[in-house]
Parts: sequence; C-alpha cells; structure tokens
Amino acid sequence: MTRLDDPMALPQGDVRLLETDVAQRLLHSTELARVAYVAKDGTPRVFPMLFHWNGSEIVLSTFGGSKVNALRVRPDIAITIDAATTPPSVLLIRGKAEVTDVEGIVEEYAAAQRRYGGEEQAAANIAAVDRPGIRMVRIAVRPTWVGVLDFVTRFPGGTTPEEFAQRGQ
Repeated sequence: MTRLDDPMALPQGDVRLLETDVAQRLLHSTELARVAYVAKDGTPRVFPMLFHWNGSEIVLSTFGGSKVNALRVRPDIAITIDAATTPPSVLLIRGKAEVTDVEGIVEEYAAAQRRYGGEEQAAANIAAVDRPGIRMVRIAVRPTWVGVLDFVTRFPGGTTPEEFAQRGQ
C-alpha cells in the first residue's frame, strides 16, 4: 500500500484510510486492539487483545470461550487501536469476524507474540501453551469501515482544526 499525503482527502469510513501514516503506525505498533462485540445476552462487550495485521486483515487469536461463541452468532465487530499520546492517535475499524478453529498455534498468534514481546519472550509464551492437541481460534476481520483521528489533521465529526477548537466555547 502507498501512504496518503493528504489524509483529509478521504472521508471517515473509507477503507483507504488504512494507508495513512497514523493507521500504518498503529497497525504495526504494540498497542492493544480493543475489540467490541455483542454478547449472546445482547449486551455490548469490549476486551483488549494482541493482534496481527497481515496487510488485509486484523487477526486476533484466542483459545475459545464466550466471545468466540458470540462472534459466531453475531460477527459484527468494532476495533479501536489507539496511542495515549498528546495528541492522541486513533484507528477505528469495523467489519465482520470470520471465526476459524485451528489445530495447533495460530500463525498470527506467534507473529503477534514476537512483535509485542520480542523473540525470546515470544518463544517462552508460545512454549507455555503449545501442547499436543492444543486448539486455538483465529478471528480475522477484513475492515469494511475505517476512521482515523490524529487531532492534528483529522478530528471527531470531520471538523476542521478551527471548528474543533471552538467546541464548548
């Protein structure tokens, strides 16, 4: 992907926002993805997870449980990856979760472990769970809606820097 020179040229929701410097920085960062979904009881849930960006999908890996069961029923998902900097950087993604059972360690789980903890820590974390018969779940999300906020060129509500500065006055 080529990065965009003018991120303001695209409206919030355009998947080409994934090409912006802010999005690329966050997709390759060690920030956690905050994943929102609707539980089986109809209530919203959010959980933080390590993730791996493969260039077209955000891949989350887990060992099953209620969130996986809920995503199989209601695959709509929202993901936020943000950096608590000043000004903050925020990547907002929506899509549908594709849930796949995997025998063994999910490839992207190992890749995420390496990115977040380095080779030595990743090897230790993988060894701690890699046992005969281990099953994991791969949750792949291909973005269908993307938003970027950097509070320098892109602000909530699509406002200009001047309009944003006037809020609350």
